[in-house]
Amino acid sequence: MDKIESLNHTKWDCKYHVVFIPKNRRKVLYGQLRVHLGEVFRGLAQHKESRIEEGHLMVDHVHMLISIPPKYAVSNVVGYIKGKSAIHLARVYAERKRNFAGQSFWARGYFVSTVGRDEAVIRNYIRHQEKEDERLEQLGLWR
Repeated sequence: MDKIESLNHTKWDCKYHVVFIPKNRRKVLYGQLRVHLGEVFRGLAQHKESRIEEGHLMVDHVHMLISIPPKYAVSNVVGYIKGKSAIHLARVYAERKRNFAGQSFWARGYFVSTVGRDEAVIRNYIRHQEKEDERLEQLGLWR
C-alpha cells in the first residue's frame, strides 16, 4: 500500500478495481480452470507492465485490484488480459490449437473503479466477497 512506482519522468500510484464475467455468466470458473487462471492473469498483466495486487475468482465473475502505469489505458490492459486469457483457455482446455481468437469466453464489458485512499477497503471486499455472497444467499432462503 502507498507504494509509489516510477517511470522515467513520472511518479505514479494508479490502482483500479476491475470486475468482468464469462459470457452469459456461465459458472465455469471453478475446479481446474479456477486454479490455473490466476497465474495466467498475473503473467498477462506483467506483459503490460502492470501488476495484479489482489484477485479473487468467483463462481461466475472475476474481481481484481490491478496496478496499471499511466502510459497504458485501463481499457487496453483489461482488453489484453481478457483476450489473451480467452485464447489461452481455448488452447489448453478446449484443445483448439490454431486460429482461435478466443471470442467466446468473456463477455464484452467490464466494471472499473479507481482506487484511492480506500485501497484497504477494496482489498478486504475482494478477499471476502465470496463469503458475503453466501451470507446473502442464506438470507434470501428465508423470504
